[in-house]
Amino acid sequence: MIMRYRPLLASLLVAGTALTIGAVPAGQRASLPDPIDVPTKASAFASKGLTTGVARQGKQLIAVGPRGLILVSNDSADTWKQMPSPVSTDLVSVKFTGEGQAWAVGHDAVALRTADNGATWQKVLDGKSVLTLLRSSYTARAKAGQKEADVMLQEVERSVGQSATPDVLPSPFLDVWFADANEGYLVGAFGLILRTVDGGKQWEPVIEQLDNPRSFHLYSVTGEGAQRYIAGEQGLLLRLDTASQRFVKVETPYAGTFFGLNLSGTRLLAFGLRGNAYAQASPDAAWTKIETGVDAHIVAAVSLAENQLMLISQAGQVLAVSPDLRSTTMLKAPVMGEVLGAVASSGKRIALARLNGIGSIEIDGSVVSEPPVR
Repeated sequence: MIMRYRPLLASLLVAGTALTIGAVPAGQRASLPDPIDVPTKASAFASKGLTTGVARQGKQLIAVGPRGLILVSNDSADTWKQMPSPVSTDLVSVKFTGEGQAWAVGHDAVALRTADNGATWQKVLDGKSVLTLLRSSYTARAKAGQKEADVMLQEVERSVGQSATPDVLPSPFLDVWFADANEGYLVGAFGLILRTVDGGKQWEPVIEQLDNPRSFHLYSVTGEGAQRYIAGEQGLLLRLDTASQRFVKVETPYAGTFFGLNLSGTRLLAFGLRGNAYAQASPDAAWTKIETGVDAHIVAAVSLAENQLMLISQAGQVLAVSPDLRSTTMLKAPVMGEVLGAVASSGKRIALARLNGIGSIEIDGSVVSEPPVR
């Protein structure tokens, strides 16, 4: 199955999966242990390998990566330790959702939860349980006369038909966000979206409540107050309409993929392919293009102390955004390797999820340094 992920992540993870499957005789695949049921293996070099996402709450940071990798830092990214993970499927994104609580999501519709700052993890969802959920939910809706439910069931079965493992939904979750202790969203490939209103005890598919008829991948979900936004490929940007409880399309001047969102008050920033980033001061305001001057994909927007906003590119470029959100200044930074995610770790420091391991940079004026990671 071809995935339209972030280019680097796609080539590393999807191609790697394809190679693994192709190397195993067809008759033996069914007998192989499924990654969603196999705990990850400990490695002395865990912090030196690929990481795909990173999150922070106070001095606590969590990073995730391939084969169920979970790293935790208790000292603002100075040192990192690998933690046991109940799966060995690839993890893509991680978010703190409350005091000491976080969720990590990834391939095979896996969703993990921790309530102790990442020390222990519980598998809440995977491709088996999500498939059961989708079939059950949309079958019930179809019997109740909802026409769109039949279409949803057809899409689910089509996706399962492409799975390398029978009865496992192959679609990954690509992001997670909680509004409070109860309401949360999981979004992913081919328009997959689940919503909870009880803190993740139960989940409900709300795919049909999105203006996403072509089932574009959903890369990012965020919100603040009553605001809810989802971003995806081919310029897809959705905002929750509270009256209809539907995610309606927001027109933007960009038709390329948005990888992420940064929301502060009513100000929304959307960023993605080939250095493109756009800002909107409020839901009814015109969009402003942020001239980044780079061609690399923007993978993160990080708010530092004194309301300083930074854009981080996949090529490791660090861009300071002007107060009027119209231009950027590239800071002098060391060669850092491919970057897939970033988050403020403390003061002027930024933790980086990278191809060559978890990293950290410190900003001093216009100069960026890279403290050693232990």
